[in-house]
Amino acid sequence: MKRIAIYHLETLLWIARLGTFRAAAERLNTTQPAISARVREIEEQLGIAIFRREGRNMVLTARGRRLVKECEPLWAGFEKALLTASGFEGATGTVRIGSGEIAAASCLPAYVQEVERDLPGVTLEIELDLTARMLQQLLGGMIDMAFLAGPVASPGIRTFGLGAVSLVWVAGQETVRAGGFAQNLPVWSIPSHSPLHGVTLETLAQGVITPRSISTCNNVRTLIEIISGGGGAAVLPEPMVRSLLASGTLAEVLPRPVRKIQFEAAIRGTESDPVVLELFRRAAGLRIDS
Repeated sequence: MKRIAIYHLETLLWIARLGTFRAAAERLNTTQPAISARVREIEEQLGIAIFRREGRNMVLTARGRRLVKECEPLWAGFEKALLTASGFEGATGTVRIGSGEIAAASCLPAYVQEVERDLPGVTLEIELDLTARMLQQLLGGMIDMAFLAGPVASPGIRTFGLGAVSLVWVAGQETVRAGGFAQNLPVWSIPSHSPLHGVTLETLAQGVITPRSISTCNNVRTLIEIISGGGGAAVLPEPMVRSLLASGTLAEVLPRPVRKIQFEAAIRGTESDPVVLELFRRAAGLRIDS
């Protein structure tokens, strides 16, 4: 009987997922030397080499790949059995979530409150970013779940829809009173890998307006401040500017685009961590503010 402990298997699986001992150490809240020691113990007990170094990454050997493949479902089943038995009340760990600003301002706060109430042992690390980068981080194992502007088509991702938001062409109230695009306004947008940018270019391609320039900012809230201050016009999510439209700070300067932005919750298609799967299940009840 090999003296392999549960934490040895957990360590093995996280190195295989993340690619480096350092990333696995961060994920398991330990040190890189501790991770190296665990790997040596596994290899000594089994009498085989599990990893080989290629540059900065640790790559599984053929026997290592077979071991991981056979251990992953066993580990996931073991964790799920224990957590299900306790109703997930004893769930612990850190789950990294990526979110766009629209989701963060809409459905995410209530979701966080629910998780903190029902799963107090689970720590959430939330980072705001653009969809393209979040997708890369999700596939690379740097985040566990993401709230993305979609639709997202990737064979390595599992998703479900959260709804869609309407978009509005807006400018500051004073800018609109002064004639709007009759002044040859500059247009502002999120950078090119954002759906907002795509809708902006679709409108411009229709020849409805000819902007003085197209500038970009990767933060929607900063973009709103620029437009509110008279910096030009932009396509923005209606829920994020609703109060400013109601107060008169902003005004619609062109007809609303027909296209809406879809939102999705996403995890890796191969995700087996029962805590992440439980959070993903809970996210199914969310709906973006439309």
